[in-house]
Amino acid sequence: MSLYRNGIWFLNGLHQYTRSAAVKNFEPQDLEVSVVGRSFMITGANSGIGRATAMAIAKKGGTVHMVCRNKGKAEEARSDIVSESGNTEVHVHIVDMSETHNVWEFAEAFKSQYPALNVLINNAGCMVHAREVTAEGLEKNFATNTMGVYILTQTLIPLLQKSRDPRVITVSSGGMLVQKLRVADLQSETGYVDGITVYAQNKVRGGECNPGYERRSCNSNIVIMLLMVMLQQMSTYK
Repeated sequence: MSLYRNGIWFLNGLHQYTRSAAVKNFEPQDLEVSVVGRSFMITGANSGIGRATAMAIAKKGGTVHMVCRNKGKAEEARSDIVSESGNTEVHVHIVDMSETHNVWEFAEAFKSQYPALNVLINNAGCMVHAREVTAEGLEKNFATNTMGVYILTQTLIPLLQKSRDPRVITVSSGGMLVQKLRVADLQSETGYVDGITVYAQNKVRGGECNPGYERRSCNSNIVIMLLMVMLQQMSTYK
C-alpha cells in the first residue's frame, strides 16, 4: 500500500482499536458475570493478553485450558492464576502451534477427553524476523499464526457445536489494516520483508478464515468473532 494509505489506516487503528479507544465504550458491569460450568481454551495463555484472559476467566469460575509451548512458563503462570483466583480448574496443555500435525493430534485427543468446549480463544502468535521453515516445510510465522489456528479451530468445531452458547474468538492486530491478502505468496517465499509485515499479512489471512469457520458451523449457533487489537504486545506465545 502507499505511504498515504498506510498513514490513514494507522490513524484509523489508533482511533478504534487501542485501549484508550476501547475505554469509550467499556461498561464495567458487562464483566459482572459468572462463567461457572463453562470451559474456555486459550492459546498463548501463559503471558500477555492470553494470561490476563485466563486469569479473568478463572476468577469468574470458568474452567480454563491453557495451550502453551513452554511447559515451565505455562506451569508458573498456572500456579499464579490458581493462587490468585482460588480456582483449581486450570489445565495446561503443551502444544507448539507451529507444528501443525501435533496441533491436529492435540485437538483430536481433546475432543475424546472432554465432553464440551464453550469458547475457543485463538490468541497465540509469533513474529519471527528472519525467514524460518519448520520441519513440516512451512514458514514459521505462517505455520503458527495461520495454519495452526485454522487446524485447531476446524478440528474443534464439532465439539463446540455440542456445547452451550459456543464461541470462537480470534485475536487479530490493527496491523492487518495496512496489508493486502497475498494469496500467491502465503509463505513469503518471494519477498520476505520483515517479521512485522509478515505478521500483519498472517492476521489478514486469519480474518479471511472466519467465513470458512462460519460455513463449517452453519447448522449450529457458534458465534465467530475477530478481536482487533492495536499495538498488541508480542509476548503471547512463549
